[in-house]
Amino acid sequence: MSTCLGLYIEDNIIKYAKVSKDNDIVKIDSFGIKFYDKINEAISQVIEETYSYKVPISVNISNENYNYFYLFSLLNKKDMQNVIKTEFESQCYDKGQNKDAFETRYVLVNDLQDKEKVKVIHVSSNKADIARKEQKLEGYRLVSASPMGTTIGNLLDYKDNENVMIVNIEEKTTITTIVDKKIVDVQILEQGANEILGNINAKENSYLKSYEICKSTTIYTQEGKDLQYEENDYLDDIMPTLYNIVGEVRKITNNSLNKIDKIYLTGTASVINNVDIYFQEYLKDIKCEVLKPYFIKSNLNKINIKDYIEVNSAIALALQGLGEGLKGMNFKKETLKDKLPEFLTMEIGSKKEKGQSGSKFNFDMSLKGELTALEQTLVRVLYGILLLIIVYSGISIFLGSSMNKKAEEIAEATRQANTQIATINNDASKLKENTSKYQAMTKRLTDLNESIQEKRKVKNAIPTLLNQIMFSIPKGVQITSIENTSGTKIIINAQANTYDQLGYLKASIKNYKILTNVVSDSGQKTSQDGPITTTIEGDLPI
Repeated sequence: MSTCLGLYIEDNIIKYAKVSKDNDIVKIDSFGIKFYDKINEAISQVIEETYSYKVPISVNISNENYNYFYLFSLLNKKDMQNVIKTEFESQCYDKGQNKDAFETRYVLVNDLQDKEKVKVIHVSSNKADIARKEQKLEGYRLVSASPMGTTIGNLLDYKDNENVMIVNIEEKTTITTIVDKKIVDVQILEQGANEILGNINAKENSYLKSYEICKSTTIYTQEGKDLQYEENDYLDDIMPTLYNIVGEVRKITNNSLNKIDKIYLTGTASVINNVDIYFQEYLKDIKCEVLKPYFIKSNLNKINIKDYIEVNSAIALALQGLGEGLKGMNFKKETLKDKLPEFLTMEIGSKKEKGQSGSKFNFDMSLKGELTALEQTLVRVLYGILLLIIVYSGISIFLGSSMNKKAEEIAEATRQANTQIATINNDASKLKENTSKYQAMTKRLTDLNESIQEKRKVKNAIPTLLNQIMFSIPKGVQITSIENTSGTKIIINAQANTYDQLGYLKASIKNYKILTNVVSDSGQKTSQDGPITTTIEGDLPI
Protein backbone atom coordinates (compact mmCIF):
# COMPACT_ATOMS: atom_id res chain seq x y z
CA MET A 1 0.00 0.00 0.00
CA SER A 2 1.29 3.47 -0.93
CA THR A 3 0.60 6.57 1.14
CA CYS A 4 1.10 10.27 0.48
CA LEU A 5 0.33 13.43 2.42
CA GLY A 6 -1.07 16.23 0.27
CA LEU A 7 -0.42 19.75 1.56
CA TYR A 8 -2.14 22.69 -0.08
CA ILE A 9 -0.41 25.78 1.33
CA GLU A 10 -1.42 29.39 0.82
CA ASP A 11 -1.35 32.55 2.90
CA ASN A 12 -2.82 31.89 6.37
CA ILE A 13 -4.21 28.44 5.54
CA ILE A 14 -3.06 24.85 5.10
CA LYS A 15 -5.31 22.09 3.77
CA TYR A 16 -4.04 18.55 4.24
CA ALA A 17 -5.13 15.04 3.31
CA LYS A 18 -3.30 11.80 3.94
CA VAL A 19 -4.32 9.40 1.15
CA SER A 20 -3.55 5.67 0.83
CA LYS A 21 -3.80 3.61 -2.33
CA ASP A 22 -3.85 -0.17 -2.60
CA ASN A 23 -4.11 -1.12 -6.27
CA ASP A 24 -7.35 0.63 -7.36
CA ILE A 25 -8.68 1.19 -3.85
CA VAL A 26 -8.14 4.75 -2.60
CA LYS A 27 -9.00 5.97 0.90
CA ILE A 28 -8.40 9.05 3.01
CA ASP A 29 -6.71 8.29 6.32
CA SER A 30 -6.87 11.80 7.75
CA PHE A 31 -7.63 15.33 6.58
CA GLY A 32 -8.26 18.83 7.84
CA ILE A 33 -7.66 22.58 7.61
CA LYS A 34 -5.38 24.75 9.70
CA PHE A 35 -5.14 28.52 9.89
CA TYR A 36 -1.72 29.72 10.95
CA ASP A 37 0.44 32.66 11.88
CA LYS A 38 3.71 30.72 11.73
CA ILE A 39 3.91 28.36 8.78
CA ASN A 40 6.69 26.12 10.13
CA GLU A 41 4.80 25.42 13.33
CA ALA A 42 1.62 24.67 11.39
CA ILE A 43 3.43 22.18 9.12
CA SER A 44 4.98 20.45 12.15
CA GLN A 45 1.56 20.13 13.75
CA VAL A 46 0.10 18.58 10.58
CA ILE A 47 2.99 16.11 10.30
CA GLU A 48 2.62 15.13 13.95
CA GLU A 49 -1.17 14.79 13.86
CA THR A 50 -1.11 12.65 10.71
CA TYR A 51 1.97 10.61 11.73
CA SER A 52 3.67 11.53 8.45
CA TYR A 53 7.30 11.88 9.55
CA LYS A 54 8.49 9.56 6.81
CA VAL A 55 5.47 9.63 4.54
CA PRO A 56 5.98 11.12 1.04
CA ILE A 57 4.62 14.66 0.84
CA SER A 58 3.14 16.44 -2.19
CA VAL A 59 2.62 20.23 -2.21
CA ASN A 60 1.40 22.91 -4.58
CA ILE A 61 3.64 25.49 -6.20
CA SER A 62 2.70 29.16 -5.92
CA ASN A 63 2.32 32.04 -8.37
CA GLU A 64 2.73 29.82 -11.43
CA ASN A 65 2.19 31.21 -14.94
CA TYR A 66 0.58 29.41 -17.88
CA ASN A 67 1.67 30.12 -21.45
CA TYR A 68 0.60 28.49 -24.68
CA PHE A 69 2.73 27.81 -27.75
CA TYR A 70 1.77 26.11 -31.01
CA LEU A 71 4.19 23.83 -32.87
CA PHE A 72 4.10 21.59 -35.93
CA SER A 73 3.41 18.02 -34.88
CA LEU A 74 6.07 16.63 -37.27
CA LEU A 75 8.92 18.15 -35.24
CA ASN A 76 11.02 15.64 -33.35
CA LYS A 77 11.33 15.78 -29.57
CA LYS A 78 14.65 17.63 -29.52
CA ASP A 79 13.50 20.28 -31.98
CA MET A 80 10.28 20.79 -29.99
CA GLN A 81 12.30 21.32 -26.81
CA ASN A 82 14.49 23.90 -28.56
CA VAL A 83 11.51 25.78 -30.01
CA ILE A 84 9.68 25.81 -26.66
CA LYS A 85 12.81 27.08 -24.90
CA THR A 86 13.24 29.82 -27.52
CA GLU A 87 9.57 30.87 -27.27
CA PHE A 88 9.76 31.15 -23.49
CA GLU A 89 13.04 33.08 -23.60
CA SER A 90 11.53 35.48 -26.14
CA GLN A 91 8.52 36.00 -23.91
CA CYS A 92 10.76 36.71 -20.89
CA TYR A 93 12.73 39.21 -22.97
CA ASP A 94 9.53 41.02 -23.97
CA LYS A 95 8.46 41.23 -20.31
CA GLY A 96 11.90 42.25 -19.08
CA GLN A 97 12.23 39.07 -16.98
CA ASN A 98 15.25 36.89 -16.30
CA LYS A 99 14.59 33.49 -17.88
CA ASP A 100 17.05 31.82 -15.51
CA ALA A 101 14.90 32.83 -12.54
CA PHE A 102 12.15 30.38 -13.57
CA GLU A 103 11.68 26.65 -13.36
CA THR A 104 9.57 25.38 -16.26
CA ARG A 105 7.56 22.30 -17.22
CA TYR A 106 5.23 21.63 -20.15
CA VAL A 107 2.79 19.13 -21.66
CA LEU A 108 1.69 18.64 -25.29
CA VAL A 109 -1.95 18.32 -26.35
CA ASN A 110 -3.64 18.20 -29.75
CA ASP A 111 -4.52 21.58 -31.23
CA LEU A 112 -8.30 21.70 -31.54
CA GLN A 113 -8.14 24.08 -34.52
CA ASP A 114 -5.28 22.63 -36.58
CA LYS A 115 -4.60 18.90 -36.62
CA GLU A 116 -1.10 19.45 -38.03
CA LYS A 117 -0.08 21.34 -34.89
CA VAL A 118 0.26 20.58 -31.20
CA LYS A 119 -0.54 22.91 -28.34
CA VAL A 120 2.07 23.37 -25.62
CA ILE A 121 0.76 24.07 -22.12
CA HIS A 122 3.83 25.70 -20.61
CA VAL A 123 4.02 26.27 -16.84
CA SER A 124 6.69 28.41 -15.17
CA SER A 125 7.31 29.25 -11.53
CA ASN A 126 9.91 31.38 -9.80
CA LYS A 127 12.78 29.26 -8.48
CA ALA A 128 12.94 31.36 -5.31
CA ASP A 129 9.26 30.60 -4.52
CA ILE A 130 9.85 26.89 -5.04
CA ALA A 131 12.99 26.96 -2.88
CA ARG A 132 11.17 28.75 -0.04
CA LYS A 133 8.40 26.16 -0.03
CA GLU A 134 10.88 23.28 -0.11
CA GLN A 135 12.81 24.89 2.73
CA LYS A 136 9.68 24.90 4.89
CA LEU A 137 9.49 21.13 4.42
CA GLU A 138 13.18 20.47 4.93
CA GLY A 139 13.71 17.30 6.93
CA TYR A 140 10.56 15.66 5.56
CA ARG A 141 10.03 13.46 2.48
CA LEU A 142 8.93 15.99 -0.12
CA VAL A 143 8.44 14.07 -3.38
CA SER A 144 6.24 16.32 -5.49
CA ALA A 145 5.54 20.01 -6.08
CA SER A 146 2.99 20.62 -8.81
CA PRO A 147 0.64 23.37 -10.09
CA MET A 148 -3.00 23.10 -9.02
CA GLY A 149 -4.28 23.91 -12.50
CA THR A 150 -3.01 20.56 -13.85
CA THR A 151 -3.38 18.64 -10.58
CA ILE A 152 -7.03 19.29 -9.67
CA GLY A 153 -8.16 17.00 -12.51
CA ASN A 154 -6.94 14.01 -10.46
CA LEU A 155 -10.27 14.11 -8.60
CA LEU A 156 -12.37 13.46 -11.71
CA ASP A 157 -13.93 10.25 -12.89
CA TYR A 158 -13.38 10.90 -16.59
CA LYS A 159 -16.17 9.90 -18.95
CA ASP A 160 -16.09 9.38 -22.70
CA ASN A 161 -17.31 12.25 -24.88
CA GLU A 162 -17.72 14.61 -21.92
CA ASN A 163 -16.03 18.02 -21.86
CA VAL A 164 -15.78 19.57 -18.42
CA MET A 165 -14.44 22.63 -16.65
CA ILE A 166 -13.14 22.72 -13.07
CA VAL A 167 -13.42 26.06 -11.27
CA ASN A 168 -11.14 25.84 -8.24
CA ILE A 169 -11.82 28.90 -6.04
CA GLU A 170 -8.90 28.90 -3.64
CA GLU A 171 -6.60 31.84 -2.83
CA LYS A 172 -6.84 32.60 -6.55
CA THR A 173 -9.29 30.99 -8.95
CA THR A 174 -7.98 28.37 -11.35
CA ILE A 175 -10.18 27.44 -14.32
CA THR A 176 -9.15 24.13 -15.93
CA THR A 177 -10.76 23.00 -19.20
CA ILE A 178 -10.70 19.27 -20.00
CA VAL A 179 -11.65 18.00 -23.47
CA ASP A 180 -11.71 14.32 -24.37
CA LYS A 181 -10.10 13.43 -21.01
CA LYS A 182 -7.17 15.79 -21.62
CA ILE A 183 -6.38 19.16 -20.07
CA VAL A 184 -6.36 21.70 -22.90
CA ASP A 185 -6.44 25.04 -21.10
CA VAL A 186 -5.75 26.55 -17.67
CA GLN A 187 -6.54 30.13 -16.74
CA ILE A 188 -5.91 31.91 -13.44
CA LEU A 189 -8.07 34.72 -12.03
CA GLU A 190 -6.58 36.94 -9.35
CA GLN A 191 -9.94 37.05 -7.60
CA GLY A 192 -10.70 34.12 -5.34
CA ALA A 193 -11.39 32.94 -1.81
CA ASN A 194 -8.56 35.06 -0.44
CA GLU A 195 -10.54 38.16 -1.42
CA ILE A 196 -13.69 36.84 0.25
CA LEU A 197 -11.93 35.80 3.47
CA GLY A 198 -10.00 39.07 3.48
CA ASN A 199 -13.22 41.11 3.30
CA ILE A 200 -14.80 39.19 6.19
CA ASN A 201 -11.56 39.17 8.19
CA ALA A 202 -11.51 42.95 8.05
CA LYS A 203 -14.67 42.81 10.17
CA GLU A 204 -13.97 39.78 12.36
CA ASN A 205 -10.15 39.89 12.63
CA SER A 206 -9.99 36.09 12.44
CA TYR A 207 -9.47 33.97 9.35
CA LEU A 208 -10.82 30.91 11.13
CA LYS A 209 -14.02 32.72 12.00
CA SER A 210 -14.19 34.15 8.47
CA TYR A 211 -13.99 30.62 7.08
CA GLU A 212 -16.71 29.38 9.43
CA ILE A 213 -18.93 32.29 8.32
CA CYS A 214 -18.45 31.22 4.68
CA LYS A 215 -19.46 27.64 5.57
CA SER A 216 -22.62 28.84 7.29
CA THR A 217 -23.58 31.37 4.60
CA THR A 218 -26.32 30.49 2.14
CA ILE A 219 -26.75 32.18 -1.21
CA TYR A 220 -30.44 32.73 -1.88
CA THR A 221 -31.12 32.31 -5.57
CA GLN A 222 -34.19 32.90 -7.70
CA GLU A 223 -35.53 29.52 -6.59
CA GLY A 224 -35.45 30.65 -2.94
CA LYS A 225 -36.23 34.34 -3.33
CA ASP A 226 -38.85 34.14 -0.61
CA LEU A 227 -35.95 33.68 1.83
CA GLN A 228 -33.83 36.50 0.47
CA TYR A 229 -34.96 38.89 3.12
CA GLU A 230 -33.22 36.94 5.89
CA GLU A 231 -30.46 39.13 7.22
CA ASN A 232 -26.87 38.25 6.31
CA ASP A 233 -24.24 40.86 6.96
CA TYR A 234 -21.60 39.05 4.88
CA LEU A 235 -23.22 38.55 1.48
CA ASP A 236 -21.86 41.91 0.39
CA ASP A 237 -18.38 40.58 1.11
CA ILE A 238 -18.98 37.37 -0.83
CA MET A 239 -21.26 38.06 -3.80
CA PRO A 240 -19.16 40.62 -5.76
CA THR A 241 -16.27 38.14 -5.98
CA LEU A 242 -18.52 35.25 -7.01
CA TYR A 243 -20.26 37.47 -9.54
CA ASN A 244 -16.95 38.39 -11.19
CA ILE A 245 -15.81 34.76 -11.21
CA VAL A 246 -19.02 33.42 -12.76
CA GLY A 247 -18.82 36.21 -15.37
CA GLU A 248 -15.31 35.11 -16.36
CA VAL A 249 -16.39 31.47 -16.46
CA ARG A 250 -19.30 32.33 -18.75
CA LYS A 251 -16.95 34.27 -21.02
CA ILE A 252 -14.56 31.31 -21.26
CA THR A 253 -17.36 28.83 -22.03
CA ASN A 254 -18.77 31.12 -24.72
CA ASN A 255 -15.35 31.39 -26.39
CA SER A 256 -14.60 27.68 -26.11
CA LEU A 257 -14.30 25.77 -29.39
CA ASN A 258 -15.85 22.74 -27.72
CA LYS A 259 -19.20 22.56 -25.95
CA ILE A 260 -18.70 22.31 -22.20
CA ASP A 261 -21.03 19.67 -20.75
CA LYS A 262 -20.42 20.18 -17.04
CA ILE A 263 -18.76 22.62 -14.64
CA TYR A 264 -17.35 21.41 -11.33
CA LEU A 265 -16.85 23.82 -8.42
CA THR A 266 -14.25 23.25 -5.73
CA GLY A 267 -11.93 25.13 -3.41
CA THR A 268 -12.57 27.21 -0.30
CA ALA A 269 -15.52 29.11 -1.79
CA SER A 270 -17.28 25.84 -2.69
CA VAL A 271 -18.24 25.44 1.00
CA ILE A 272 -20.69 28.36 0.64
CA ASN A 273 -24.17 26.88 0.53
CA ASN A 274 -25.95 26.94 -2.86
CA VAL A 275 -22.84 28.17 -4.71
CA ASP A 276 -23.49 25.53 -7.38
CA ILE A 277 -27.09 26.74 -7.82
CA TYR A 278 -25.84 30.31 -8.11
CA PHE A 279 -23.49 29.32 -10.94
CA GLN A 280 -26.26 27.29 -12.56
CA GLU A 281 -28.50 30.37 -12.80
CA TYR A 282 -25.86 32.19 -14.86
CA LEU A 283 -24.77 29.16 -16.89
CA LYS A 284 -28.18 27.83 -17.74
CA ASP A 285 -27.21 25.34 -20.46
CA ILE A 286 -24.33 23.80 -18.52
CA LYS A 287 -24.80 21.55 -15.52
CA CYS A 288 -22.98 22.91 -12.45
CA GLU A 289 -22.13 20.89 -9.35
CA VAL A 290 -19.64 20.77 -6.50
CA LEU A 291 -16.70 18.46 -7.26
CA LYS A 292 -16.65 15.25 -5.26
CA PRO A 293 -13.52 13.02 -5.45
CA TYR A 294 -14.27 10.07 -7.72
CA PHE A 295 -13.47 7.41 -5.10
CA ILE A 296 -15.59 8.79 -2.21
CA LYS A 297 -18.96 7.22 -1.50
CA SER A 298 -21.80 9.23 -0.02
CA ASN A 299 -22.02 7.23 3.21
CA LEU A 300 -18.30 6.65 3.72
CA ASN A 301 -17.51 6.44 7.45
CA LYS A 302 -20.61 8.55 8.12
CA ILE A 303 -18.55 11.65 7.33
CA ASN A 304 -20.24 14.53 5.55
CA ILE A 305 -19.12 14.66 1.92
CA LYS A 306 -18.75 18.41 2.31
CA ASP A 307 -15.94 17.84 4.82
CA TYR A 308 -13.94 15.99 2.17
CA ILE A 309 -14.73 18.59 -0.47
CA GLU A 310 -13.17 21.28 1.73
CA VAL A 311 -9.76 19.68 1.20
CA ASN A 312 -10.14 18.72 -2.48
CA SER A 313 -6.93 20.54 -3.41
CA ALA A 314 -4.94 18.57 -0.82
CA ILE A 315 -6.49 15.28 -1.97
CA ALA A 316 -5.59 16.05 -5.59
CA LEU A 317 -1.99 16.78 -4.54
CA ALA A 318 -1.79 13.51 -2.58
CA LEU A 319 -3.02 11.59 -5.64
CA GLN A 320 -0.34 13.34 -7.71
CA GLY A 321 2.28 12.14 -5.22
CA LEU A 322 0.88 8.60 -5.60
CA GLY A 323 1.56 8.67 -9.34
CA GLU A 324 -1.79 9.79 -10.75
CA GLY A 325 -2.34 12.75 -13.05
CA LEU A 326 -0.09 14.40 -15.62
CA LYS A 327 3.48 13.16 -15.70
CA GLY A 328 6.31 15.61 -16.03
CA MET A 329 4.66 18.39 -13.99
CA ASN A 330 6.73 17.80 -10.86
CA PHE A 331 8.75 20.94 -10.04
CA LYS A 332 10.55 19.13 -7.21
CA LYS A 333 14.00 18.12 -8.45
CA GLU A 334 15.14 14.74 -7.25
CA THR A 335 18.28 14.88 -5.11
CA LEU A 336 20.71 12.20 -4.00
CA LYS A 337 19.06 12.16 -0.58
CA ASP A 338 15.72 11.35 -2.25
CA LYS A 339 17.29 8.26 -3.81
CA LEU A 340 18.74 6.96 -0.53
CA PRO A 341 16.99 4.04 1.17
CA GLU A 342 14.71 4.97 4.06
CA PHE A 343 16.78 3.14 6.68
CA LEU A 344 19.50 5.78 6.37
CA THR A 345 17.18 8.38 7.86
CA MET A 346 15.85 6.22 10.69
CA GLU A 347 16.45 7.15 14.30
CA ILE A 348 18.44 4.47 16.05
CA GLY A 349 18.66 4.25 19.86
CA SER A 350 17.48 7.79 20.51
CA LYS A 351 18.93 9.30 23.69
CA LYS A 352 15.54 10.81 24.48
CA GLU A 353 13.74 7.50 24.67
CA LYS A 354 12.20 7.04 28.10
CA GLY A 355 13.10 4.14 30.32
CA GLN A 356 16.52 3.47 28.79
CA SER A 357 19.70 4.17 30.62
CA GLY A 358 21.67 4.16 27.41
CA SER A 359 24.77 2.12 26.73
CA LYS A 360 28.16 3.04 25.43
CA PHE A 361 27.00 2.69 21.81
CA ASN A 362 23.53 4.10 22.27
CA PHE A 363 23.47 7.16 19.99
CA ASP A 364 21.07 9.25 17.95
CA MET A 365 21.26 8.69 14.17
CA SER A 366 18.55 11.19 13.28
CA LEU A 367 19.70 13.35 10.37
CA LYS A 368 17.63 16.24 11.71
CA GLY A 369 19.55 16.75 14.94
CA GLU A 370 23.17 17.55 15.75
CA LEU A 371 25.55 14.62 15.53
CA THR A 372 28.48 13.76 17.74
CA ALA A 373 31.94 13.24 16.25
CA LEU A 374 31.51 9.45 16.38
CA GLU A 375 28.09 9.66 14.79
CA GLN A 376 29.40 11.97 12.06
CA THR A 377 32.23 9.56 11.30
CA LEU A 378 29.88 6.57 11.15
CA VAL A 379 27.45 8.45 8.94
CA ARG A 380 30.24 9.50 6.57
CA VAL A 381 31.60 5.94 6.38
CA LEU A 382 28.10 4.58 5.82
CA TYR A 383 27.35 7.18 3.17
CA GLY A 384 30.69 6.53 1.50
CA ILE A 385 30.14 2.76 1.39
CA LEU A 386 26.59 3.21 0.19
CA LEU A 387 27.66 5.71 -2.45
CA LEU A 388 30.32 3.30 -3.75
CA ILE A 389 27.76 0.50 -3.87
CA ILE A 390 25.26 2.72 -5.66
CA VAL A 391 27.86 3.99 -8.15
CA TYR A 392 29.26 0.49 -8.77
CA SER A 393 25.80 -1.00 -9.12
CA GLY A 394 24.70 1.84 -11.34
CA ILE A 395 27.72 1.48 -13.61
CA SER A 396 27.36 -2.32 -13.69
CA ILE A 397 23.68 -2.11 -14.50
CA PHE A 398 24.31 0.57 -17.12
CA LEU A 399 27.14 -1.36 -18.79
CA GLY A 400 25.22 -4.63 -18.61
CA SER A 401 22.15 -2.99 -20.05
CA SER A 402 24.20 -1.30 -22.78
CA MET A 403 25.95 -4.57 -23.67
CA ASN A 404 22.69 -6.48 -23.77
CA LYS A 405 21.13 -3.75 -25.86
CA LYS A 406 24.07 -3.73 -28.27
CA ALA A 407 24.05 -7.54 -28.45
CA GLU A 408 20.35 -7.45 -29.28
CA GLU A 409 20.98 -4.78 -31.90
CA ILE A 410 23.82 -6.84 -33.44
CA ALA A 411 21.69 -9.99 -33.43
CA GLU A 412 18.82 -8.11 -35.02
CA ALA A 413 21.14 -6.54 -37.61
CA THR A 414 22.67 -9.97 -38.37
CA ARG A 415 19.24 -11.51 -38.73
CA GLN A 416 18.14 -8.76 -41.07
CA ALA A 417 21.39 -9.04 -43.07
CA ASN A 418 20.99 -12.83 -43.42
CA THR A 419 17.40 -12.34 -44.49
CA GLN A 420 18.48 -9.79 -47.09
CA ILE A 421 21.30 -12.07 -48.32
CA ALA A 422 18.91 -15.00 -48.68
CA THR A 423 16.50 -12.75 -50.55
CA ILE A 424 19.31 -11.51 -52.84
CA ASN A 425 20.51 -15.07 -53.53
CA ASN A 426 16.97 -16.16 -54.32
CA ASP A 427 16.49 -13.18 -56.62
CA ALA A 428 19.87 -13.88 -58.30
CA SER A 429 18.90 -17.52 -58.89
CA LYS A 430 15.58 -16.47 -60.39
CA LEU A 431 17.32 -13.84 -62.49
CA LYS A 432 19.84 -16.39 -63.79
CA GLU A 433 17.05 -18.84 -64.61
CA ASN A 434 15.04 -16.15 -66.38
CA THR A 435 18.17 -15.02 -68.25
CA SER A 436 18.72 -18.55 -69.59
CA LYS A 437 15.09 -18.75 -70.65
CA TYR A 438 15.36 -15.35 -72.29
CA GLN A 439 18.53 -16.33 -74.18
CA ALA A 440 16.95 -19.58 -75.42
CA MET A 441 13.83 -17.73 -76.50
CA THR A 442 15.96 -15.08 -78.21
CA LYS A 443 17.94 -17.75 -80.09
CA ARG A 444 14.76 -19.50 -81.20
CA LEU A 445 13.31 -16.21 -82.30
CA THR A 446 16.50 -15.35 -84.23
CA ASP A 447 16.59 -18.75 -85.94
CA LEU A 448 12.92 -18.49 -86.78
CA ASN A 449 13.42 -15.00 -88.13
CA GLU A 450 16.40 -16.12 -90.25
CA SER A 451 14.42 -19.08 -91.53
CA ILE A 452 11.51 -16.85 -92.47
CA GLN A 453 13.85 -14.37 -94.17
CA GLU A 454 15.55 -17.21 -96.05
CA LYS A 455 12.26 -18.60 -97.20
CA ARG A 456 11.12 -15.17 -98.26
CA LYS A 457 14.31 -14.67 -100.27
CA VAL A 458 13.99 -18.04 -101.96
CA LYS A 459 10.29 -17.52 -102.54
CA ASN A 460 10.93 -14.20 -104.24
CA ALA A 461 14.04 -15.43 -106.14
CA ILE A 462 12.34 -18.39 -107.88
CA PRO A 463 9.92 -16.25 -109.98
CA THR A 464 12.83 -13.96 -110.89
CA LEU A 465 14.89 -17.01 -111.94
CA LEU A 466 12.14 -18.35 -114.15
CA ASN A 467 11.58 -14.94 -115.72
CA GLN A 468 15.32 -14.50 -116.48
CA ILE A 469 15.61 -18.01 -117.92
CA MET A 470 12.57 -17.39 -120.10
CA PHE A 471 14.26 -14.38 -121.71
CA SER A 472 17.71 -16.00 -121.86
CA ILE A 473 16.91 -19.48 -123.27
CA PRO A 474 18.20 -19.81 -126.87
CA LYS A 475 16.06 -21.13 -129.67
CA GLY A 476 16.01 -24.91 -129.91
CA VAL A 477 16.75 -25.46 -126.22
CA GLN A 478 14.13 -27.10 -124.06
CA ILE A 479 14.11 -26.92 -120.24
CA THR A 480 12.96 -30.29 -119.00
CA SER A 481 13.05 -29.49 -115.24
CA ILE A 482 14.09 -26.89 -112.66
CA GLU A 483 14.58 -28.14 -109.10
CA ASN A 484 15.35 -26.27 -105.85
CA THR A 485 17.01 -29.09 -103.95
CA SER A 486 17.95 -27.20 -100.76
CA GLY A 487 18.29 -23.60 -99.69
CA THR A 488 19.47 -21.66 -102.73
CA LYS A 489 20.67 -24.69 -104.67
CA ILE A 490 19.11 -24.90 -108.16
CA ILE A 491 19.43 -27.81 -110.67
CA ILE A 492 18.31 -27.20 -114.28
CA ASN A 493 17.89 -30.06 -116.75
CA ALA A 494 17.81 -29.04 -120.45
CA GLN A 495 18.07 -30.66 -123.89
CA ALA A 496 18.80 -29.47 -127.41
CA ASN A 497 19.79 -30.85 -130.81
CA THR A 498 23.28 -29.33 -130.77
CA TYR A 499 25.98 -28.76 -128.17
CA ASP A 500 26.24 -25.11 -129.20
CA GLN A 501 22.73 -24.40 -128.12
CA LEU A 502 23.30 -25.93 -124.68
CA GLY A 503 26.63 -24.07 -124.30
CA TYR A 504 24.89 -20.81 -125.13
CA LEU A 505 22.32 -21.51 -122.39
CA LYS A 506 25.05 -22.19 -119.86
CA ALA A 507 26.94 -19.04 -120.88
CA SER A 508 23.79 -16.91 -120.55
CA ILE A 509 23.05 -18.25 -117.08
CA LYS A 510 26.61 -17.53 -115.97
CA ASN A 511 27.14 -14.19 -117.73
CA TYR A 512 23.80 -12.69 -116.74
CA LYS A 513 24.34 -14.01 -113.19
CA ILE A 514 21.04 -15.80 -113.20
CA LEU A 515 22.83 -18.32 -110.99
CA THR A 516 26.17 -18.18 -109.21
CA ASN A 517 28.73 -20.92 -108.85
CA VAL A 518 27.49 -22.38 -112.12
CA VAL A 519 28.72 -25.89 -113.08
CA SER A 520 27.45 -28.27 -115.72
CA ASP A 521 28.35 -31.50 -117.44
CA SER A 522 29.53 -31.63 -121.02
CA GLY A 523 26.24 -32.95 -122.25
CA GLN A 524 25.42 -36.36 -123.60
CA LYS A 525 23.38 -37.78 -126.36
CA THR A 526 20.66 -40.15 -125.26
CA SER A 527 20.53 -41.95 -128.64
CA GLN A 528 21.97 -41.51 -132.12
CA ASP A 529 18.98 -39.59 -133.34
CA GLY A 530 17.87 -38.27 -129.94
CA PRO A 531 18.53 -34.84 -128.31
CA ILE A 532 21.58 -33.92 -126.29
CA THR A 533 20.84 -33.51 -122.53
CA THR A 534 22.75 -31.53 -119.90
CA THR A 535 22.52 -30.66 -116.22
CA ILE A 536 23.36 -27.15 -114.98
CA GLU A 537 23.81 -26.50 -111.23
CA GLY A 538 24.18 -23.20 -109.38
CA ASP A 539 23.05 -21.02 -106.50
CA LEU A 540 20.42 -18.34 -106.50
CA PRO A 541 22.07 -14.90 -106.33
CA ILE A 542 20.48 -13.91 -102.98
